[in-house]
Amino acid sequence: MTRPAPIASSLADSIARQIEEGAYKAGDKLPSLRTLAQLHGYAKNTVVAGFELLVARGLVEPRRGAGYFVRTDMKPSNPDETTGSFGRAMDIVWMMREQFKTVPDALPVGDGFPPVEWLSDVRLDKHHHKVVRTGLGALFRYGTRFGYAPLRNHLVRKLGDFGIDAEPRQIVLTQGANAALDLVIRYFVPPGGTVLVDDPGYYLLFGKLKLAGANIVGVPRLADGPDLAALEQLLVTLKPQLFFTQSVAHNPTGSDTSPAKAYRILQLAQQHNFMIVENDPLADFKPMASTRLSSLDHLERTIYIGSFSKSFSAALRVGFIACSVDLASDLADLKALIHANSSEYCERMLDVILSEGNYPKHLARLRDRLGLATQKAQVVLEGLGANIFTRTPHSLYLWATLPGVTDSLKLARDMMSQRVLMAPGRLFCVDSSSVSAWSRFNVSAVIDPRFEEIFSTLSNK
Repeated sequence: MTRPAPIASSLADSIARQIEEGAYKAGDKLPSLRTLAQLHGYAKNTVVAGFELLVARGLVEPRRGAGYFVRTDMKPSNPDETTGSFGRAMDIVWMMREQFKTVPDALPVGDGFPPVEWLSDVRLDKHHHKVVRTGLGALFRYGTRFGYAPLRNHLVRKLGDFGIDAEPRQIVLTQGANAALDLVIRYFVPPGGTVLVDDPGYYLLFGKLKLAGANIVGVPRLADGPDLAALEQLLVTLKPQLFFTQSVAHNPTGSDTSPAKAYRILQLAQQHNFMIVENDPLADFKPMASTRLSSLDHLERTIYIGSFSKSFSAALRVGFIACSVDLASDLADLKALIHANSSEYCERMLDVILSEGNYPKHLARLRDRLGLATQKAQVVLEGLGANIFTRTPHSLYLWATLPGVTDSLKLARDMMSQRVLMAPGRLFCVDSSSVSAWSRFNVSAVIDPRFEEIFSTLSNK
């Protein structure tokens, strides 16, 4: 028997997961061969092979002259096939793959990154020779468990600008913010342990926690931060050890936690003896004076996680953890055990960039561009009749519902056929099977005239 091509198998697996998760229901028609071939850049024969695999699995049936449809008599999937921590995380893995796909000429309305042209003035190629001059011999060895010392000194000053007092020994460099989250989860979260998260919130965090076997409980996110009444009730009944949250430029809602709520959350942390993990990947896009839990708490009950992926380059993979001295030492040991070290070359590259005078100018340009795009995007969405979760002067994301849309996953499928890539709301919910009318919108993509034109055309059909 001929083994199916890996691409065809991958396509079949992706569609099968969507069927299992309810994205395609019994009797639904699948996208046409031509649509899928154009969207993913596959050969038509590859798509045909993928559909044939789905037919062989009993999930799909062909109808002459009409296309392929989800069968109405599907047998329920075997629950043993999806048990275990990896199985519980696979829905997030699939969603992550869909989000990270690069589809030529598509409009990435659901993208999690700023446009490349906003970052292109950071010419990484110009800095290589300076990195080499900072110590060529060290680049062939593992660095220290804490990470490159000069960069940690830079971060002390950067955190100071945010009102967070820290020493170099309180900072551990990591391979991006996601690696930082991994270390914290490995250190604190046992299998079956209960953790609180923003809901909606960061879907990759949900996947990591599922992989760790954690019991994930969502705290509803309001326009001014977490729902305090819900948070307090959960603290009383569940007694969690950790609460993962984003105080500033929350993903996906774009909201900021108000100062009053920030103070109350810290009071609850003291009263109920839990730690707060504050993820702040968009720090460089917001005003320095934005209220952060870590600046009010001075890293006593807070663990601050930062990154440069959004403001410089995701390819550099440099993030960091700031926390108490003892915890930083433990996390540095854990990092050494798991990864040996983070990339000193990338850390030296970032240190060189931060040492030059263009860094403040680059951040000023980023904030100006983001502010302009945010205002324009709000005008576009409101012109379409959208309900925007919260208005904000600076946010890479807007969380909104569009008129006539009750299931944003269905909208995403319809828009995908027009080469517009959306981020449906259920992607960001703790219960990813729940139907959501909300979507996350990247402000730089929303202002592209194609978005308004395509949505208006679809909604008028």
